[in-house]
Amino acid sequence: MENFTYKNSTEIRFGTDRIDNEIHDAVAQFGDKVLLVYGGQSIKKSGLYDRVIDQLADLQITELSGIEPNPKINSIREGQKLAKENDIDVILAVGGGSVIDASKVIASAKFYDSDPWDLVVQANGADRMKLDQVPLVDILTLSATGTEMNFGSVISNPETHQKLGTSGPNSPAISFLDPTLTYTVSKWQTAAGSMDIMSHLIEQYFNHTTTNDASSGMIEGLMRSVIKWAPVALKEPENYDARANLMWTATMALNGIVRSGNEGGWTVHGLEHELSAYYDITHGVGLGILTPRWMDWVIATEPKTVARFAQFGRQVWNIQGKDDTEVAQAAIKTTYDWISSLGFPMTLPGVDIKDETNFEAMAEGAIKSSALDKVAYVPVHKEDAISIYRASM
Repeated sequence: MENFTYKNSTEIRFGTDRIDNEIHDAVAQFGDKVLLVYGGQSIKKSGLYDRVIDQLADLQITELSGIEPNPKINSIREGQKLAKENDIDVILAVGGGSVIDASKVIASAKFYDSDPWDLVVQANGADRMKLDQVPLVDILTLSATGTEMNFGSVISNPETHQKLGTSGPNSPAISFLDPTLTYTVSKWQTAAGSMDIMSHLIEQYFNHTTTNDASSGMIEGLMRSVIKWAPVALKEPENYDARANLMWTATMALNGIVRSGNEGGWTVHGLEHELSAYYDITHGVGLGILTPRWMDWVIATEPKTVARFAQFGRQVWNIQGKDDTEVAQAAIKTTYDWISSLGFPMTLPGVDIKDETNFEAMAEGAIKSSALDKVAYVPVHKEDAISIYRASM
């Protein structure tokens, strides 16, 4: 097990009937000037918007709406402008991962006087870790990214075909996690969110540290939670136990606990970020398409990984057998079948990526931005990345 330091100061308020009683004081403790950030019309249709506005009636509210999936830098720029002009004290993000990710970068951008894209690419001397950050409170409406309890954001720049991760000095101050707010999430987004959770766990499970049984066991248990409850949520959207387990599993998957003591970088996220940077596809769907193809490539490229995939098969999928290779191959097949059962396309043409036009550029971008040739579980070079994209056709 590797040395590590773990610190996370986010206060989680989990459960029902808390927003109406607690959101005012949770926000107002940081000041009167609030930037309310949200996406489209879903929180208005559900009534959540009115609930929040009613509770914050005595505060000065500035609104930033229209945050898109794969949040775009132009929204950050608009948020930066509003935060500065209104001298915002606190940001309230109401939505899923994209809304919260954007809000985190806006929280830093208030204290930066140039283009906030610098804060994402760390250009022109920009360093979010050296900037102040507006306190962030969030109300989560989608179980997926885990951003409600971590320091990271992923921001897209359509003009440059880049989708990059950035970290700030603070995680959200308070996150409200009410599973009933996810009852109205569509099947597509429930499926994509569940795959995102599963991918976060897979990326951390297949790492270079083989003796961290504590983290491995936690990840295996969280994977079993997603596997069990995602199909239930798809079939019964208002099943509280399903929605609650998915919500807490998403948070636990990426709040830093299960990666502690491990060594190694992620692979499939780097490959998928290029897909959604070029084609703006749903992130979780891209992960679902790529993940089993990456798994096939890994065991074909590096036979030493078979033992880990066999453990994955036995502990996560309950696949029995004495031959590690057979169990590993069965685990990959079972993973593919489970992803497919969520109901979204399992090939790139299924999401309208019908040719290889951008594969070379995407492969180069993934390796450059994610250092896949250096830190990945099995190093990925340009031709390797292209072959994984091709296998996904």
